Amino acid sequence: MDGQHQIFVVSDSTGETAERVVRASLLQFPHHRVRVRLFTRVRDREGVADVLRKAGEAGAMVVFTLVSPELRESFHEIAKQERVETVDVIGQLIHKVATYVSAAPLNQPSATMPLSEEYFRRVEAIEFAVKSDDGKEPRNLRKADLVLVGVSRTSKTPLSTYLAGRGLRVANVPLVLGVQPPAELEDVPPEKVVCLTIGIDQLLEIRKTRLSQLGMPTDTAYGLREHVRTELEYAEALYARHPGWMVIDVSGRAIEETATIILESIKDREEHRYHQELAL
Repeated sequence: MDGQHQIFVVSDSTGETAERVVRASLLQFPHHRVRVRLFTRVRDREGVADVLRKAGEAGAMVVFTLVSPELRESFHEIAKQERVETVDVIGQLIHKVATYVSAAPLNQPSATMPLSEEYFRRVEAIEFAVKSDDGKEPRNLRKADLVLVGVSRTSKTPLSTYLAGRGLRVANVPLVLGVQPPAELEDVPPEKVVCLTIGIDQLLEIRKTRLSQLGMPTDTAYGLREHVRTELEYAEALYARHPGWMVIDVSGRAIEETATIILESIKDREEHRYHQELAL
């Protein structure tokens, strides 16, 4: 064991459900570094034994989603032998739902089930995010479910990709000194625009690291405090002129945490609209 906390996510499918649960849980422990390792399509006793042996050696905790009752039974048996702490994310829930609806579950991994409309919607959203990254296709702003705005290195691209994985068509627009944002941005409904801001010290650190990675001098304007301060002030002034735009400070936030804030805001807005329609 290397001293670092680790959580193994084990699944007979893609592991997406369990990984999201784990990462959401880790947001509650911002001062603890925990490495998350994903083991997907584990569908036999040998695969289970191999992962649990590695977990035992690493002193890792294991979170798993296995729909086969027999495989879950093997998992618990081997985990006990290896003295590994485990959490069954879906097994107990499947049992409870089966009891509630008085029906037997399929016990079939989701990856082997027919592709759903939701799957294709996510693929389309990811393609949209790639085409609309970094302001490449201003025409797409009108088609977007969400438009992210911010200066360079405020996590616009990874956040766009993460939200696209949730089925949202996301475009992002970089704010650059001396360059006007695309005119199409003004036509986007204000509730669809999310502005990203960040503390100057953290932004400077991120940019200097990026410059070093590119082999460029860190004393270029891109990494100088006064230039960065001017950029942030320019962005804040733009945000202030659009009070309907949502502003999120991403300082010290993980991508998942920022995404959760945005998704909860969308959910609240949809619920508010639903109640308004009921009142009519």
